Amino acid sequence: MQRAAARVLRGARSPPVRTPPVRARSASAGSAPRGLVYERHGEPPSVVQLKDLEVPNLGDSDVHVKMLAAPINPADINMIQGTYAILSPLPAVGGNEGVGEVLEVGSRVSALKPGDWVIPADTGLGTWRTRGVFPEEKLLKVPGDIPVLCAATLSVNPCTALRMLTDFETLAPGDSVIQNAANSGVGQAVIQIARASGVKTINVVRDRPDLPQLVERLMALGADHVVTEEMLRKPEMKEIFKSTPKPRLALNCVGGKSTTEMLRHLQPKGTMVTYGGMAKQPVMVPVSAFIFRDVRLRGFWMTQWRKDHAQDQESVAGMMDTLCQLIQRGQLTAPASTEVPLQDYRAALEASMKPFVSSKQILLL
Repeated sequence: MQRAAARVLRGARSPPVRTPPVRARSASAGSAPRGLVYERHGEPPSVVQLKDLEVPNLGDSDVHVKMLAAPINPADINMIQGTYAILSPLPAVGGNEGVGEVLEVGSRVSALKPGDWVIPADTGLGTWRTRGVFPEEKLLKVPGDIPVLCAATLSVNPCTALRMLTDFETLAPGDSVIQNAANSGVGQAVIQIARASGVKTINVVRDRPDLPQLVERLMALGADHVVTEEMLRKPEMKEIFKSTPKPRLALNCVGGKSTTEMLRHLQPKGTMVTYGGMAKQPVMVPVSAFIFRDVRLRGFWMTQWRKDHAQDQESVAGMMDTLCQLIQRGQLTAPASTEVPLQDYRAALEASMKPFVSSKQILLL
């Protein structure tokens, strides 16, 4: 994949950031910043509150950022519920992804200037706020000529999709990938990134009332085939493999029967990567798949990848450059989304937790 000219800052590992109760400096223009805060774990619509925030003094290596937009991702919900692998110290501002505009920089900040667009370098920044002050190393600069919704949803799902497509199997044009939860943010990015590389996609979704519309939308993104979980078990799958080779890579975000059935179509010596468990059921694999087909099972977590590459800024830069160039060429778009004003956050949280959601809730800040 080609690399673009997006400039990426030092993206070192960043622990969760709290907003300390320090008086805001007078240079902070505008009304007092607000943010979505939770003081205890629980169901997000019940425990999240919109509150005024106090901004810390701008240190020499700090950056004052006006947030523009931030999505609500499944990991955000799990962190608020207290069930995610990493949790922010309480009280915490929600949100791990988003895009903001630099308002002011400290005297030692040389790679950023007012007007630049930035995104989080790692998990735990607390992006559901109107303004904040963050250390420079916790931010990555992105081009200001990409759509704001693309920038706001860049650091999690597209990065996950790109890493899974490149780190586990060497895919060539004409090869194929099979994935479940194809309508998710990661799934939509997989379709588009694979398409740009000439890799075919077989996309599995759950049956639902608006299935025809969903199929049409995924095909418009570049999907080669869209099937339901029930169709995985039927002879019609053989028709697909008359024109599309058996996949060398399977991407699993569901678990349970969906995963077992998807695995049946994987090539011998192929790899299945699990990055989510929406069904809350274990991954069940027949013994025969190991013995007679020598399939490989792997796991992936974008947060861990960032930790492992905290000192490898060339890899981080290459990843962000590749994605930004795809966006600039029109080959990667933001996921289907609903833009929600910050004050309507409770409706957005409720919508993000409903089943069969194909539209990502994005808070406008």
